[in-house]
Amino acid sequence: MSAQENNPVLLFDGICNYCNKWINFIIRHDSKKKFRFAALQSDAGKKLLKQYSISEKKESVVLIYNGQAHIKSTAYFHVCFHLGGIYALLFAFIIIPAYIRDFYYDIIARNRYKWWGKKDSCMIPTQDIKDRFLYTANGIN
Repeated sequence: MSAQENNPVLLFDGICNYCNKWINFIIRHDSKKKFRFAALQSDAGKKLLKQYSISEKKESVVLIYNGQAHIKSTAYFHVCFHLGGIYALLFAFIIIPAYIRDFYYDIIARNRYKWWGKKDSCMIPTQDIKDRFLYTANGIN
């Protein structure tokens, strides 16, 4: 699966317990299986960060869609939009200026390990969702 396709690609902190719970929530609610995922720490994640000139600082989720990369709260609200249904209503909060939204996002990002803990390694997807994750043995799948 290529990151260049029309599927949104979500880069996340693979060792963060909160981030992993959020990814699992998206997987459960993404009935059309649109989203593709990669940990920021993975080769695929690092390659996409470099491609979109985004710092490897791991305090943000990154959503890549239609050749654009969104970070922090903007990425979050775009994910909600793509999930559709009731979650798409949260996209209305995008009208709040990013500096206000990101102020609160940054508080959560800075404290996520303290509040929810972290793993020693990135999550390993189960067989039934493995095809939704990007890997780079020989490039991005």
